[in-house]
Amino acid sequence: MNPQVRRLALDFGPLIIFGAAFFVSGKNIFVATAALIPAMLAALAIGYGLEKKLSPMPIFTAIVVVTMGGLTLYLKNDSFIKMKPTVVYGFFSAILLGGLFLKTLYIKYAFTIAFELDEEGWRKLTVRWGLFFLGLAILNEAVWRNFSTAVWIYAKIGMIGLTFLFAIAQAPLLMKHQVPHADDGKSAQD
Repeated sequence: MNPQVRRLALDFGPLIIFGAAFFVSGKNIFVATAALIPAMLAALAIGYGLEKKLSPMPIFTAIVVVTMGGLTLYLKNDSFIKMKPTVVYGFFSAILLGGLFLKTLYIKYAFTIAFELDEEGWRKLTVRWGLFFLGLAILNEAVWRNFSTAVWIYAKIGMIGLTFLFAIAQAPLLMKHQVPHADDGKSAQD
């Protein structure tokens, strides 16, 4: 399996399980949360088993899922699991945009496995993803506080779709700022 596809499956698989469990259980957020926690931990373990390393973003997400999901189940209060995306997206936005302020491009740590960009490309990608995550955090807050749980689930699924579309929309920037590999410039006589 392609490493990028595998990473997407590991990142978004638990969310798909969460949504499926919600609808299969008759729209029970607590059943969905109980399915999400082991799915997230399994994705983390599978990712480690396949890649022999753990990236900071999935680790942070798993910690927030276990914490907020655990509070949701223990206290029987779905507000915690509904706030989880705000916490995760807000944290990612703060790290990326704060890194710009500190002149550190943290996005490199997440994406250097997939591609290599020049500094301008990394900066532009950082701004775009940082603002995108901020927008998702604001959207999540607006939806969970003003609409039913079912609407929030649909919006959460929609946010997954938006994330895929946003990632695809970055292709022109990636192509424009891609750093050629040393092997790409070798002459035919080598």
